[in-house]
Amino acid sequence: MTTPACRPFKKPGMITSTHNTKMQLVRDLLGRPKERREAGAFVAEGVRLVEEALAAGWPFRFVLVGENLSERGKALLADLKSRGVETEVVAKNLIQSVGETESSQGVLAVLEVSQLPIPQSLSFVLIPDQIRDPGNLGTLLRTAAAAGVEAVFLPPETTEPFAPKVVRSGMGAHFHIPIISCSWDEIRTRTKGMKIHLAETEGSTPYWQADFLSPLALIVGGEADGASQPARDLASAQVAIPMPGGSDSLNAAAAGAILMFEVVRQRIQKLGEP
Repeated sequence: MTTPACRPFKKPGMITSTHNTKMQLVRDLLGRPKERREAGAFVAEGVRLVEEALAAGWPFRFVLVGENLSERGKALLADLKSRGVETEVVAKNLIQSVGETESSQGVLAVLEVSQLPIPQSLSFVLIPDQIRDPGNLGTLLRTAAAAGVEAVFLPPETTEPFAPKVVRSGMGAHFHIPIISCSWDEIRTRTKGMKIHLAETEGSTPYWQADFLSPLALIVGGEADGASQPARDLASAQVAIPMPGGSDSLNAAAAGAILMFEVVRQRIQKLGEP
């Protein structure tokens, strides 16, 4: 008589295989832009990002959680269930294998690619041009949300906004600010009547002397190639960040932060004037 081989204990309803269809979808969405486009979905990883998406009322497909959640993760799970979001538990260590962070918090959400409405009257727009590094784009989006930018228009040659590293670096910005991939013709139409400021490295107005009070769009080009020719054709003014230390360029995310918060400074100062 043979003794049956011992098998790992599986809790009811728990995902224990990487071949599970939900696990495969998460892996595809994390790995390939084509999959994100075709599925119309993307992944948000970590407790804070999922909290942000839930608070913003973003459309969920489902959430996968690990067995060993923190207290904050458990509270989030209870909130998700109370709002009718489909959730499934994943076996220990399996969720780490599919996620992209070095130390998984045990929470992965598959969310719909959605677009927030663009305000009818815009006064502050960001155009990240030829920003190809996902971390830089995500940081620019996070800063834009903090600075009160009303919309972000992404021209051709700028990295995809729902790539995993962009979403992580954005730290929830995707859920609070309209982010739209556009052609240059569409951008020209959407920014009609606005002053278009192009960030340059030299030979232009120092940023603190620029007039940022009127409705404007701010173009920040990539570090490698700078702004594209269509961006230069659209711009009506150039602003520079002087660098007495001798560097020939700033990180795009750092430059964008300086310029966006100069817009904020000028406008707050104007409001405080008698």
